[in-house]
Amino acid sequence: MAEIVLDGISKRYADGTEALARTDLTIHDGEFFILVGPSGCGKSTLLNIIVGLEQPSGGDIRVDGEPVTGRDPRHRNMAMVFQSYAIYPHMTVRENIAFPLKLAKLPRNEIDSRVRQAADMLELDALLERKPAELSGGQRQRVAMGRAIVRKPVAFLLDEPLSNLDAKLRVQMRSVLSRLQKRLGTTTVYVTHDQTEAMTLGQRIAVLRGGRIQQVGTPYALYRQPANLFVAGFVGSPAMNFLPAEVRGDRLVLPMTEIALPSGLRTQIGGHTGTLIAGIRPEHFAVPGSPEEGGSLSSGFEVKVEMVEWLGSDLYAHFDIAAGNAAQLQALPRELDLSPVREGCLRLVARLEASAGVSTGATQPLCFDANRICLFDPQTGRRLGASAQVCE
Repeated sequence: MAEIVLDGISKRYADGTEALARTDLTIHDGEFFILVGPSGCGKSTLLNIIVGLEQPSGGDIRVDGEPVTGRDPRHRNMAMVFQSYAIYPHMTVRENIAFPLKLAKLPRNEIDSRVRQAADMLELDALLERKPAELSGGQRQRVAMGRAIVRKPVAFLLDEPLSNLDAKLRVQMRSVLSRLQKRLGTTTVYVTHDQTEAMTLGQRIAVLRGGRIQQVGTPYALYRQPANLFVAGFVGSPAMNFLPAEVRGDRLVLPMTEIALPSGLRTQIGGHTGTLIAGIRPEHFAVPGSPEEGGSLSSGFEVKVEMVEWLGSDLYAHFDIAAGNAAQLQALPRELDLSPVREGCLRLVARLEASAGVSTGATQPLCFDANRICLFDPQTGRRLGASAQVCE
């Protein structure tokens, strides 16, 4: 196990492209840490710098207090698992797992013992004499994991290891990885673009955008206390709804209704007046009078349901609301891919109980929990009340 410290790490290519801005990050000993963000945000670059496949333009890396910047990957004692399984097709499962140990010239009995232990952990015992062509995608990925495990590294680095698997296998492998990391207790850095993977696997998560860390925190903190619009929109499925809002005295005016500001929001707003961006998660909508309404503080309003996605236990109801005047529309930063605007209307989505009886084309009364609203500064994108620095 190892603590990994990134001190001012940056990466700029010869053509001037900045892949990573100055990054300060501590990954704790034994932690399952996730780097998540859209394609091109710098997460794989950061992982490659940690393992030594790329050299940083500036900054230092320390593993358990020992500087490793500039050290060859084989001398960092880290094991990497890639998106492609990278297992040898002419070797059996046993030979693939044992390969790094043979390169290290370990005794035969030590190699056999480590291979058996890894195969037992990954439920590969019955497959040891098979070739990769005879394995499923999930089994091949477990072979790649086994080859990393037998090395007994100080850290595992995984670069989108599940992206080639189908949806069902991804869920199964997430469970395997989670159990395995808990059992081994090895520091693990995991790269993914899938926020669901990040939220279900990570003890802490770093959200990246454009080579910069937007926020570091637990899944709960990212979901309930997003630092800015990007994090709020990236974390959660379906994504948070965004709409223009205006503070008038002790009331918050939204396009479809207005509410008395709950005390928590009044504290966050402070002396801020004028236009803001309000964020409401789909699951915080409810049908008035339903058990799910709970302590909702908003008055009811009616919408026309444009589309319903039925998912068995619940449903997604898509509806439009008038977005307000031009000034309010301009408050929504389009480059962040927020709630889409169509002909002066915003398309929102509510996640409701399947028993709500909502149907496409119907007029449906809705309300929402005002205590769960997030308010953002339209100029900076920062959530009101959030720390001015990245939360760690």
